[in-house]
Amino acid sequence: MQLIEHQKYVDLALSQQMMQNTIFAKRGEIYMMDGTQTTPVVMNEKVYTISVDPFLLRTEQGQNRSQVLAKIDGLIQGYGVNTWEKVFANEASRYAVIARNVPYEKAKQIKEAEIAGVYAQGSTKRVYPEGDLAAQVLGFVNADGKGQYGVEGGLDKELTGVNGILKTVKDVNNIPLTIGKNNVKVPAQDGKNIVLSIDRNIQKKAEDVVKSVSDKFQISHASAVVMNPRNGQILAMVGTPSYDPAEYAKVTDARVFQTDVTMDAFNPASVCKTFALAAAVDSGVMTPETTYLNTDLVTIDGWPIQNAIKGHTGVISMQEVFTYSLNIGSIQALRLLGGSETEITYQGKEKLYDYYYNRLGLGKYTGIELAEARGTIVPPTDIDATNARYANMTFGQSLDLTMIQVVTAFSAVVNGGDYYTPTLVAGEMKNGEFVRSELRSRDHQALESSTSETMRRMLHTARLVFPNVRGYDEGVYVGGKTGTAQVVKNGKYTFDETIGTYVGYGARSETDYPEYVIMTKVRADNRRLDGGMNAKPIFDEISQFMVNYLKMRR
Repeated sequence: MQLIEHQKYVDLALSQQMMQNTIFAKRGEIYMMDGTQTTPVVMNEKVYTISVDPFLLRTEQGQNRSQVLAKIDGLIQGYGVNTWEKVFANEASRYAVIARNVPYEKAKQIKEAEIAGVYAQGSTKRVYPEGDLAAQVLGFVNADGKGQYGVEGGLDKELTGVNGILKTVKDVNNIPLTIGKNNVKVPAQDGKNIVLSIDRNIQKKAEDVVKSVSDKFQISHASAVVMNPRNGQILAMVGTPSYDPAEYAKVTDARVFQTDVTMDAFNPASVCKTFALAAAVDSGVMTPETTYLNTDLVTIDGWPIQNAIKGHTGVISMQEVFTYSLNIGSIQALRLLGGSETEITYQGKEKLYDYYYNRLGLGKYTGIELAEARGTIVPPTDIDATNARYANMTFGQSLDLTMIQVVTAFSAVVNGGDYYTPTLVAGEMKNGEFVRSELRSRDHQALESSTSETMRRMLHTARLVFPNVRGYDEGVYVGGKTGTAQVVKNGKYTFDETIGTYVGYGARSETDYPEYVIMTKVRADNRRLDGGMNAKPIFDEISQFMVNYLKMRR
């Protein structure tokens, strides 16, 4: 036995004498900005994970095992995560978790029971001091300790940290000993405490406004996002309906977990006129004063395309096209990009695609720290890149984009022409101190600064078509664009449902760069919702709050 089976009995002895425990890393907490300060929005509460050594439960308990298991079941009732059948399925297993998130009093009872092979180890669960504020942005941690959705999912690796190991010789009472060459201790590396760029005050106001406007118009789904156009930082992100992250297990429709701003790719409609006209201005083929003959209806590739607002026929300017959101006029921008006033050319489609996809990042992942949809823009080389499709793309149909793509591209249009990758992270908390991340430099220059200046004026003029905006915009310089998009059902555009959007900016004056950009979206099943009537009111209220909050009036 000593010579031939020596190693066998050494291993058997070690299996009875060694204890191995995981040293759980502390999951990083999440903070938001509160003006210039930080405030916690996701914290950790001390709880316990109950694990067992199946080998000891078999050997130590003997004939009393069924009674012992019943006693354990009583102690962990309501917190169990495993069945005994699974625990004992692997005869070689020395470790199995049987309960999680056990509160202190329960864990104390388990420890006092002194059952051989049962261990209570401290861990944490997530608590939310701000309740359901920004729930879709934050996400949650599931029963397995895995971050799901939102920031918890997108930055799970950074928040989780790295678990450590404690392997030590024990005595007959399962007390760890500090002697022995086989002792191993690898410390845990706690996760990062992340500070979001979201400002809780702006977030709270945005959520309140979205709810009140939704209630007023009986809108089932509404979203809003506020961005700092000078660096790409997200200041607020709202989506309804939402949920309580502390009660995520009670949710019956998983769609409420998704962040609508980044995950829903849709036809954004006439807000895209901003990008089509910006491309024409930047290419030097158009100014706001450029004129064309508006007929309210054109036929392209056999498809009739018409203006939603009719009556502005005759020779009109491109500013009027933008102000009254005339689809036929935005198609003229595509013609001009191709060097023609009457025809859509391949060159024009190439240029439009270059501005949309390459320069403004439409139809591609933005790189924000959340799960996101890519959307779709058909390149001019594709068989489906017909003239009719590209004509529709100038006013935001026949392509799918996300709100985060649109608001990021819009920021580049109005901030002087610089494209910034959007971000939700402002820094992290280290030893109780806020360490701000280095602000990102621009990703690339999308447009000339002169183009941006022209587009800001065009957007401001377009906003003035609404008589109620002067009260909201008093003392500042605000511009914006509406969108009302048809919805695709069963492969065809339907006329009984539309999505309303509005995107705009706010600046201290005509000569200043914007301080904020806001995009809003509203939709409801089988409802015709309008960008000006239903989405713009959300922008108006949040914009007015931003003006006061940032003290923009001189």
